[in-house]
Amino acid sequence: MILVTTPTGDIGSRVLTKLLEAKEDVRVITRDSSKLSDDVKGAVDVVVGSHADEAVICSALYGVDAVFWLPPGSPTDTNAHAGYVEFSEAFVRALPASCVKNVVGVSALGRGWEKPAGLVSASLAMDEAIANTGVAYRALACASLMDNQLRQLEPIREAGTFYAPHPSDLKLPHVAKSDVADVAVGLLTSRDWQGFEDVSLLGPEDITFEEMGRVMSNVLGREITFQSMPIEQFEGTMQSIGTSEGMVRDYANMMIAKNEGMDHMLPDAPRTNTPTTFRQWCENELKPALVDT
Repeated sequence: MILVTTPTGDIGSRVLTKLLEAKEDVRVITRDSSKLSDDVKGAVDVVVGSHADEAVICSALYGVDAVFWLPPGSPTDTNAHAGYVEFSEAFVRALPASCVKNVVGVSALGRGWEKPAGLVSASLAMDEAIANTGVAYRALACASLMDNQLRQLEPIREAGTFYAPHPSDLKLPHVAKSDVADVAVGLLTSRDWQGFEDVSLLGPEDITFEEMGRVMSNVLGREITFQSMPIEQFEGTMQSIGTSEGMVRDYANMMIAKNEGMDHMLPDAPRTNTPTTFRQWCENELKPALVDT
């Protein structure tokens, strides 16, 4: 049996759907089972609660061979360490006494980066804690997610603009969540692997934010421009939407690290496992989202 956490989230729901299509036996942990469709409820074993809760996770791991692990994360967490490392502590304690042999977790590029990198640093520390239990662990080391642009639907629609605390000409790798889910499912269904390794998920190409704007313009049929914002403005924006002080700092440190080259530490990593281009993502995800809202 495979345990899926965050089964109603952007990545977890895709993983769940693909596992069910593959006829796998699946159990899910969810805080709110009403968010699952009736068809899904009828096809999976449902455990209600938080996967940070020791009693919940111990119960959910019974009879499980493999786990898809993803802390939900929240801008209101005290800080990224609390949201990733502390959230995972009950899971880490429960693993040695369980039957689990393989864990696939969503993480980030940046292992070996020596400066504070906020959410990335916390994700990497979580990876180490899980791997140290002795299970076979694959950390999905994700580049920046293309899907993060969906958080800016309003300025894209209303002003034809999107923002980020990065230079307009900075080339960064970007990956689609759909590709992340595909790689996760491949690992969960073919568990002939051992030890602890990162699986780099870079997308097919690096792209600048200026280039992203041109692609959006072409797909949407109207001009979309990128506006670089100072890190201080980014921090103020995060504060204005209720992000905790610690998370504001951690988001900022992550963006600074990306600006300084953290995402380019693996120049020779393979890219065939994440084929979705930014243009394809805009056609498949961004354009429909703008129509639906």
